[in-house]
Amino acid sequence: MRSAWLLAGALSAAAIAAGPAMGDDSTAGLASGGLVFLKSTQIEMQSETLYISNKAIRVHYTFVNRSPTAVTATMAFPMPDVTIDGPEGAPTIPRGASDNFLGFTTTADGKTVKATLQQTAVSIEGGVDRTAYLRSLGVPLAVYTDAASKAINALPKAKQDALVKLGLAMPFDQDVGKGTEHFLIPTWTVRSRYVWSETFAPGRTVTIEHDYTPSVATTVFVPWETDPSADAKAERTLYCVDDAFAAAVAELAKGRPGDEEHIDYVLLTGANWKGPIGDFGMTVDKGAADNLVSFCGSGVTKTGPTTFEVHYKNFTPTANVSVLLIPAHPQPTD
Repeated sequence: MRSAWLLAGALSAAAIAAGPAMGDDSTAGLASGGLVFLKSTQIEMQSETLYISNKAIRVHYTFVNRSPTAVTATMAFPMPDVTIDGPEGAPTIPRGASDNFLGFTTTADGKTVKATLQQTAVSIEGGVDRTAYLRSLGVPLAVYTDAASKAINALPKAKQDALVKLGLAMPFDQDVGKGTEHFLIPTWTVRSRYVWSETFAPGRTVTIEHDYTPSVATTVFVPWETDPSADAKAERTLYCVDDAFAAAVAELAKGRPGDEEHIDYVLLTGANWKGPIGDFGMTVDKGAADNLVSFCGSGVTKTGPTTFEVHYKNFTPTANVSVLLIPAHPQPTD
């Protein structure tokens, strides 16, 4: 058995972390994760059940307050940072017209939680907080939206020049059928999180669930056997790709371009709960029976035509989850 955190064989396997360098036909993904306690050392996580696919991420938690008094804890769901670093630098945004760009929802004991969205905008260089400045210009903070792009391009030239000087925008010339036109691309980083308070009565178990759509990175597959680069070797290590899986992918890719999908889940959230996770379970769903999936782990069990599970007691995460999915029937490209 491999000693990596999770391991699945050639018929299983999937991953969730940063993918290899992207080519022209690639899209970047965003690593997302679970809940974070902003304040509490008295709450114990009894269980966490995680479901991961390229369509949905669902997490079910049970927490218990082991102290003799009620504890009100500040909880948060950190959205991944989003940066547009050029005309081809937009990551995959499942719901790109919304501040809630992953479609995040959460419940506590079955009741919908009304979480508050907190957003800040920082410059790429130096990480200077420019939230108030952008708001003073009437520019939406959601850098990935058309509204943000339209807002900065509607500003007077002096203010546009100031944005460029501060590293919040970059000039870009493009021919849109009417000759070359000048545009600005917003290039700040938007940081978002949903925050709410949860009260835990002494000894009482609270169930919290959340779900959202993952940001899936896609890359054009290059068979590992013909790619001696350091990136290819790093990818095999990241997703615990063995020779049997590599051979299965090479066979699948014969006669057509191959695609890879990469899903990132941040298991190392820095959550401030008491002790290890009492009972941890994870299901990875590859979506179709003839898809291929690879991820690192031990004790992986195939539980259905498309699903693979792990189960651990008194679990303390030591790594994030990285899933590599190879669709048997990739979507046609234009």
